[in-house]
Amino acid sequence: MNSGLDYSVHESSYIDEGVDVGAGTSIWHFCHVLSGSQIGKQCRIGQNVVIGPRAVIGNNVKIQNNVSVYEGVTLEDDVFCGPSVVFTNILTPRSAFPRNRSEDNLTTIVQRGASIGANATIVCGNTIGKHALIGAGSVVTRDVADHAIVYGNPAKQHGWACKCGLSLALEGDVTACSDCGRQYQQTAKGLVDHPCSLAV
Repeated sequence: MNSGLDYSVHESSYIDEGVDVGAGTSIWHFCHVLSGSQIGKQCRIGQNVVIGPRAVIGNNVKIQNNVSVYEGVTLEDDVFCGPSVVFTNILTPRSAFPRNRSEDNLTTIVQRGASIGANATIVCGNTIGKHALIGAGSVVTRDVADHAIVYGNPAKQHGWACKCGLSLALEGDVTACSDCGRQYQQTAKGLVDHPCSLAV
């Protein structure tokens, strides 16, 4: 790993000019971070990861091996991407009619604390809600609610997840995690912290 920086980069990886990398971040073997991209603090970027150009990665994000985060994709703080997660960025690609402009890239946002399982595909133009959990091998074709557990092809909701990652049993509009004690109530956007939730 290269020294002299406040972040670590393996000697086999390339960081283009115009990239902002936060303190404490580690970038492992055979990665390429393209110009205009932003990577926050304390991130862990696995082997063979491509980021950008102009992609945005928040703080404390973990990206496992063989993931490409293209222009138009934003990963907020505390997001987890399992091995070989796929983000698309153009909805109707054609080799004979290349769409190479920034405005051709649809926006995909993975909100804070969400986790995406190995080999899942996230079709561009969608938002994955806070603390949502995407099952391995899923194909996400629409927005995902906060705290939703989704899986399948196409991905459909099968439950709710706590911030700590465990499944929640929803009774009426209110639920509590059996492990950490956090309490939630259901809204149109998904689950939100219940006013009486324990501070954990």
